[in-house]
Parts: sequence; C-alpha cells; structure tokens
Amino acid sequence: MSTYPRLTAALAQGWNTWNTRSVLSHVFLPDALALNLGLKEYRSGSSLSEALIGRKGEHDEQVLAGPRSWNGTYTEITVRWKDITCLVRSAAVGDDLVLLITPTISASDHPKTPLVFASLGMLWGRPGTLRYDEGMPSATVEGQTWTLRAANPRITTDPYLPVTGPVAAFRLDGPVGISLGRPRTIAEIESILAERRAVEESRSRGYGDLSDTYDAIHRVLAWDTIYDPQNDRVISPVSRIWSVGAGGYTLFDWDTYFAAMLASVDSREIAYANAIAITSELTNRGFVPNVTTAAGFTSIDRSQPPVGSLAIEWLHNRFGDRWLLETTFEALLTWNRWWHDKRSHKGYLCWGSNPYELVTGNRWETAGVGGRFGGALESGLDNSPMYDDTPFSTDSETLALGDVGLMGMYIMDCNLLGRIAAVLGRTDVIPELRSRSEQYGAKLASMWDEEIGLFLNTRTDTGERELRLSPTHFYPLLSGVPTQTQAERMVADHLFSETEFWGEWVLPSIARNDPAYPDQNYWRGRIWAPMNFLVYLGLRNYDLPDAQAALAEASQRLLMQEWLTHGYVCENYNADTGLATDVPNSDRFYHWGALLGLIVLMERGAVRSDPLVERTS
Repeated sequence: MSTYPRLTAALAQGWNTWNTRSVLSHVFLPDALALNLGLKEYRSGSSLSEALIGRKGEHDEQVLAGPRSWNGTYTEITVRWKDITCLVRSAAVGDDLVLLITPTISASDHPKTPLVFASLGMLWGRPGTLRYDEGMPSATVEGQTWTLRAANPRITTDPYLPVTGPVAAFRLDGPVGISLGRPRTIAEIESILAERRAVEESRSRGYGDLSDTYDAIHRVLAWDTIYDPQNDRVISPVSRIWSVGAGGYTLFDWDTYFAAMLASVDSREIAYANAIAITSELTNRGFVPNVTTAAGFTSIDRSQPPVGSLAIEWLHNRFGDRWLLETTFEALLTWNRWWHDKRSHKGYLCWGSNPYELVTGNRWETAGVGGRFGGALESGLDNSPMYDDTPFSTDSETLALGDVGLMGMYIMDCNLLGRIAAVLGRTDVIPELRSRSEQYGAKLASMWDEEIGLFLNTRTDTGERELRLSPTHFYPLLSGVPTQTQAERMVADHLFSETEFWGEWVLPSIARNDPAYPDQNYWRGRIWAPMNFLVYLGLRNYDLPDAQAALAEASQRLLMQEWLTHGYVCENYNADTGLATDVPNSDRFYHWGALLGLIVLMERGAVRSDPLVERTS
C-alpha cells in the first residue's frame, strides 16, 4: 500500500463526527455504525434529528462549536433549539463511545419534559445487524456488538420519534449519560470527558494570547472534516451546509488548498488528506476544477486560482515529507501547463471558460459556461465588479482582460514548482518553468502604471488599462516581479489609502471608491479572508514590516469579532461593520475565514513560513 492510502486508512478509523449531515451523529469507521442523537419538545410536537453549525433560519437550531480533537476522541457542542439548550460532549474510549447530554431547562419552562433520543443505524449501505437487546438499541457489525447503555433511570418511550432504527429516549430534566459499549456511571463518563477536555485546553493554552485565534482555526477545520464514503477519504469541505446542499460534499479548488494550509497548524494528516484530495480531482482536460461535488458535478469548463503549489510547498516546508511532493507534482505540473496553453491570450493570462456537453444536467453546467460569468467564476471572485463590463472572447474562450492577479499567482506557481522540481531532481522541467516565469514576468512588468503606482488589468481587445481595483492588484507581490520601490508605492498609495482599501475593517474586495462598493454583496465590496491572506504573503516577500503587522492585526480583529461573540468563522464580512450576519450569503462556519487567524500566527512566529520567492532587485 502506498503512502497516501495508508494515510487515509489511518485517518478513517474510530468514532468521530464523520456524517456530513449532522454534528449530532457519531460514526464508527470503518464499519459505518452511527449513533444519532435528537431532541423532541411537546409544545409543538416537533423533533430535531439532525443539526448543523451555522443555520440561519429563525426557527433553526443554533450550534456553538466547542473544543474537540481531530480524531474524535473528544467533542463538545452546545445546541440551542426551541426552548432547549444542551451541552453535548462525547469521548471515544477505544471502540466504545460515551456521551453526556446536559440540559439547561426547568420544569416551569416545559410542562411536559423534552426528550433526547439516541438511535443506531448503518450508514452508506454498509452491512450490519440492528436490534433491541433487553429493550436497548444494539448493533452487530463484523462480529463486534455494541449495546447502548443508560447511565441514569430517566428512560421513557415515544412511538412518534423520527427514526427508523432501534432507539432509546430519555427525559431531559437532568444530565443524560450514554455509553455504547460497556456500562458506565455518570461519574465515570464525567471523569473521561474532563480528562479529554483538559488535553484540548492544554493544546490551546500553548498559543498564549493567541489561544482564541488557534481555537477558531482548529475548531472550524475539525468540525467541517467529514468522511466521503464514495471515494473512501477524509476531507474538509468548506462547510457542512454547503456539502449537504451538494448531496454529501463540495470541494472547491482554492478553498481546499487553503484548508490544507490551515489544518497544518496542528494536523499533518488532515492537511495532507485535503491537499492530495483536491489535487487528485485533476480533470482529463488537465486542470484542477473550480468545484466538484458528491452529486457528480464537476466544473469541466473552468479552474480556479492556481494556489496548489503554494499549499504543497507550504506543507513540505512544515513537515519535510518528500512523498507529498512526489504524489502531487505531475498533476500540478500538468495544471501549470494548462494555464499557459488555454488561458494565454496576446501574451497575457486571462480567466476563461470552455464549453462542454452536459454530464449531470446541473445548472452550473450551463450557467455562464463559455461566457463572461464562467470566466468570472474561474477567478473565484464570482460577481466581482472588475468583470462587469469585460467582454468575453469566444475565439480564445477567455475574458478579454489580462489579469494582474492571475499573472502574479501563476508566476508564483512557476517559481514554486521549479523549487519542488529541484527537490525531486526533475531538472528536465526546471528550464520550462523558468521560461514561463520569465515570459509572464516580463509581461506583468509591462502592466505597471507609473502614474497610478500599480500594476493594472489590461484589456486584450483594446489595450486599455482598467481602473476598477481589488486586492488582486497586490497579487503581483507574490511573483517577485515588483521592485522594492514599486512595492512600497503600492502599499503607501493604495493599500493604506482609506479611499481605496484601508479603514476600520480590511480588505474590501473592491476599492471603497468603486461605485459597486456600497452593494456589500459577496465579492462586491465584502471582505474575504483569502484576499487578506494572499496580500499578506505578497507583503512578506518585501521589506514591508509595518504593512505586514498592520494587516495581521486588522485581520485577527475582524475574525475575533464574530468568533468571540457568536462562535462563527465566516465566509465573508461586511467591510463597513466587520459583521457577517447581515446578509444571507455569508456562510457562518466556512473554514477559509480562519485564514484571517493564520495571518497573525505567521506574523507572531507561531507558524513557520519561508519566503515565497526571490524578488526582483
């Protein structure tokens, strides 16, 4: 067995919240036995059988993600639903599982006491035998038997619970202790939980005054990590809500590479699993797709920002495993060549979209495909005002815009792949990569506007320079093409300009003086963590310590506002208020929001980072 399958097999073991559909579902791998918790209240007669973090409906459950381990040996959440609030804690003890559900209710709150119910089931079509053993749910899988045990006497019945397998119900007028395995007392369960929680608290305390920042990074990645049964792999999709909507999982290109970098803070295995999973999605056309889902939809027309080599080089710098480079290099090289072959027009690199025949009938196989919107989707900045008025060239199947953000990232990609090739002894491809880096580096250099003091997007049909500005205009700093003098001017005249990008909350995804900025709708003015992160990495290539420190501090402050108030790590944030809960299209538990915290961990030296490139002298 090669290294990656061994890694996957080691990860997909034991009790964990593997089921993407509910954080109240605890699943034992590889058998796929699930213990599913639910709540019932009698005022309306309604039940909650699945729970997700970040739901937004007025009557939806609210889940606060608490401390947890990566491997499920400890988990903790608080669930608020109707008038019920419960602290739910779990711990794995070998093949056994213990849970303690502690309510916050009184008899006067509920004339008829609410219930917590626990049912057993087999997931994903896996074989197993379910039954009752002396009135309690029991399961046998591959000769091993688990029987649910109650650690208190408040067992009751309700024939109308929304379950199809063996179930036990408990009155929720005090702590409910459950063990799946041998019987345990409440005191034993509490002792196990306290010991496991102490381990997680100790890990967090190791980050000192950055412990809250670490907690945000760790918890959002760990709670968003699931098992993909179709491909037998552990992955961290952007959020469970996105994944449920896509039939089981949603993997986006640059989001998943960023997930790998975030997970690397303290889980080499989860980091590698994500980086390899998304790289393995390389299409027959030769690129890592914008998106792929459990429902079978893959965006065969378009890719997304080329940050794969950034993630792989990052992981290699942190952990030093040559096999990771060997596993991913050919796919990343193929992808690098694809950009040059399919997205180069008149010497520029441009976002694009290539038509294809329907595969699943998913609406995104036609929406924007072969047109301007498809090209904008490839940029990752779906509705960015930068592309509002950009024509689409059907001849080149690209936007008619040489994009400085894409060119900065692509040159970085060439440089990093060259570095990886050197480690692997692939001297045959180093000249090729160097040649493309120099080719596009020269073109990018020609896009510098001395009057404006910035590299500007350039129309490929008219040659005109575009003045709609976003943080992508700082991405050339990733390439090393700007001189120190140019970098200083970019920062002084634009990054720190309060009419463009600086302010109480930064960085807006379009300049503050752009007509579209007041929209504050998705990429039309809102703040997105990956933009801050890539700009910060670019700044680190230059002698710009004040700018680095200022961006790191501002990014952490933005993350902490929602995290400390609500426990949210958000998809995007309002650039005027710093809030994310003001709009419906900002997922409240979307892992790349934690990049805001990774910036400050890097700035304070809590996470090692090497310079990306040798800059132009």
